Amino acid sequence: MELAPGKLLSEDERIVTIEDAAELQLHQEHIVRLETRPPNIEGKGAIRQRQLVINSLRMRPDRIVVGEVRGEEALDMLQAMNTGHDGSLTTIHANSPRDALARLETMISMANLNLPDKAMRQQIASAVDLVIQASRLSDGTRKIMSISELVGMEGDIVTMQDIFVFERVGIGEKGKVLGRFRATGIRPKFAERLKYSGIHLPASMFDNVTDYKR
Repeated sequence: MELAPGKLLSEDERIVTIEDAAELQLHQEHIVRLETRPPNIEGKGAIRQRQLVINSLRMRPDRIVVGEVRGEEALDMLQAMNTGHDGSLTTIHANSPRDALARLETMISMANLNLPDKAMRQQIASAVDLVIQASRLSDGTRKIMSISELVGMEGDIVTMQDIFVFERVGIGEKGKVLGRFRATGIRPKFAERLKYSGIHLPASMFDNVTDYKR
């Protein structure tokens, strides 16, 4: 996957990427690329993803990008997000945004810290702003199915709200999936944070009758 040069990241920000195999191609000035390493034939010398996440915090990163979380490194990733590394991101395999949060809880429990469920969910709600779900459809295309915001806790439950969704409307020629991207009409809470950062989103962007693409 190649990411085009972006104007939303300052060139003086240090970005640390952590992957099993280096695939991300970022075009910023200050990139540190870390890769895991399997054990040798004697079963030694392995470098696990969790070690890389922990060590990346010593590199004074502004943003941390973890290619995919699959285990106890999820806890270290969330703690990094909760200690000033805004704009960090990772990927996780799940069927829905809500399932992604459940998987995060499972992976945090792999760290064997015996954290109560509520404490784990508070970590997630505090660290994560958005969950973007991408799916492969029946016609082989990949589309963003939803953009959901985490808005806090209600009791012991992390609360979410959909900002944008993809609505399927049928099947076209050659089995092509037809649909549209639609705003739900909910204005996200993070819009104010973006405004303070100089990014202004028009209110019409969140109009629930807006169709963005067919």
